[in-house]
Amino acid sequence: MSTPAGYFEDMYRGEDDPWHLQERWYEQRKYALTLASLPRPRFRSAFEPACSVGQLTRLLAPRCERLLAADRVASAVETARRRTADLGQVEVARLTVPEEWPEGRFDLIVLSELLYYFDGERLDGLLSRATGSLEPGGTLVTVHWNHPVPEHLYTGAQLAGRLAREPGLLLRTDHREEDFVLQTFSRVLPGDAAPASPAAFEGLV
Repeated sequence: MSTPAGYFEDMYRGEDDPWHLQERWYEQRKYALTLASLPRPRFRSAFEPACSVGQLTRLLAPRCERLLAADRVASAVETARRRTADLGQVEVARLTVPEEWPEGRFDLIVLSELLYYFDGERLDGLLSRATGSLEPGGTLVTVHWNHPVPEHLYTGAQLAGRLAREPGLLLRTDHREEDFVLQTFSRVLPGDAAPASPAAFEGLV
């Protein structure tokens, strides 16, 4: 079964940043690699569920005309709102995915340290909603810890195997380390050509 909601509530009780996302070099480096993996310099509309306290949100914001960040934990949402209050293009909402999913289409969806909390049925539902709300040619980014954790149902490598079976996703970046797996995908409809690579986008090839 999926990780229960109480686990997250307990993590944030008395802690603004229980995973120490702001101070750890590991997190800073991972975020830098996540940003470097994005195939375009700018995105029209992005969605970042499970934003936690908004550390990655602040880094994504300069690349987005509009960025919706969300989390299921009220205290995390409040912290993320405070940390992004100076960023007019950012909205932070309280949502429990996949049951609650925003309307509209996105050209970027970032699933960072999220998918391993869901059992098979809810994971299938979340990936279906994410893929379905991506514009054709849009980018899905996934980043996940690759070591066993009692509260995690999968490792990053195991999730990569599941993502490879999701219809409509074309793998573009596959960065694997001992500690985490980072992948980017393009949304490709049947009969459509793959979006241009970063070099082709700028006319280099």
